[in-house]
Amino acid sequence: MLTEYIEAAMRKAKYEILCDDNTFYGYIPGFDGVYANAEDLETCRSELKEVLEEWIMLGISRHLPLPVVDGIKLVVEEAV
Repeated sequence: MLTEYIEAAMRKAKYEILCDDNTFYGYIPGFDGVYANAEDLETCRSELKEVLEEWIMLGISRHLPLPVVDGIKLVVEEAV
């Protein structure tokens, strides 16, 4: 399920070329603080995915609600 969630979130990513230095900027709407900037689009995508993964792990560790993406809701249940 985690892989599906990440893939769904990455499909929502937006990219643009920054005019001041011609680098690529990527972000995912609804995922505050998840963004990347790189010299080429492929590197930007790769870095954005890494940031997303770290953001998810931080959210899980702090028991924060994560956005629902394409009907996928990540819920962490405590083991008994």
